[in-house]
Amino acid sequence: MEHVRFYEDYVVGEARETFGRTITEADMVFHAGHSGDFFPHHMDAEFCKTQPFKQRIAHGTMTFAIGIGLTATEINPRAFTYGYERLRFPKPVFAGDTIRSTVTIGRKAEDPKRPGHGQVVEIVETKNQRGETVMYCEHILLAERRTPASPA
Repeated sequence: MEHVRFYEDYVVGEARETFGRTITEADMVFHAGHSGDFFPHHMDAEFCKTQPFKQRIAHGTMTFAIGIGLTATEINPRAFTYGYERLRFPKPVFAGDTIRSTVTIGRKAEDPKRPGHGQVVEIVETKNQRGETVMYCEHILLAERRTPASPA
């Protein structure tokens, strides 16, 4: 859904939650094929029985891609991704887990290079069905300003 918002329209503390998505074994196999990451922690069930989690774990890059993908229900033509920071995977994701993401506007700041834009930082927390955080990151948006900032 398109939701046009300028920098000034973002409210720190505002939050939204996505729908859930169950991670399947097929997701893990397809991601390994797409990424080339066939590390045994993701693909070798027998090896994993000897490891602390006792089962295969989803790729962090897959958890990131799906966790962020879940947030793409709101499209703002006045903002674009500048990058991601503080990416962490505090708990593993297993086949059969259902994840959902919460996006909270964490902070706003002037963009020193672009007076026509401001930076909006979305805190993205992805949790499993037990409420455990499986991914955390900060998504930085460059959002167009209604009125460009005055040069300092």
